[in-house]
Amino acid sequence: MENNKIHILIVDDDDRIRNLLKDYLSENQYIVSTAENADQAITKLNYFKFDILILDVMMPEKNGYELTKEIKKSLKVPIILLTAKGEVEDRIKGLEIGADDYISKPFEPRELLLRIKNVIKSNNKIDLNSKHIVGAAKIDLNKMTISLKDKVRRINNSEKKILLEMLANPGKPFSREEIGKISRISQERSIDVMITRLRQKLEINPKNPKYLQTIRGEGYVLWIE
Repeated sequence: MENNKIHILIVDDDDRIRNLLKDYLSENQYIVSTAENADQAITKLNYFKFDILILDVMMPEKNGYELTKEIKKSLKVPIILLTAKGEVEDRIKGLEIGADDYISKPFEPRELLLRIKNVIKSNNKIDLNSKHIVGAAKIDLNKMTISLKDKVRRINNSEKKILLEMLANPGKPFSREEIGKISRISQERSIDVMITRLRQKLEINPKNPKYLQTIRGEGYVLWIE
């Protein structure tokens, strides 16, 4: 998809940041619209089709997390969150509610440009109709669910990204560093927590995993029968 065909919506209550990003992205041949709050954003989403949204987290009235939740109920448009918060839990929260990526303020516009390209590239590769069987678990990437023993569990966007890579490369060990780059999670503890959650959704016996295993000194691997 060429840049001049990609329509971006920037939602930020800071006039300076909003205008700076609009000018920079327009110079890079993107079509850019802006909104200064959640209500304006929803109005524009009702009238226009956007290829990616850039949402500020800290906005008055309805914040970026709340807006992301609302948008994801009806649209599958990729979302990048802008946040002044650097804590791991805040970043994980954004990913869990459906954001595709995040970037902490202050940041260089060029870094945001690279994140936009990566998110668009990643979403263009995703086969939303893909369904996979891992042992007794049924993975539906379209609905973002895993069914196991008559229970249906949701997966978040980070878990989906990891599953896509592992399902495409069964038997290949993924280091924590690789998983961190895929999921945009930097701390090893948070990566381990995410793998533990995936095991609870995939494995009949998560404490003795058969499919999503640890390879000592190498990382994690997904085996498919």
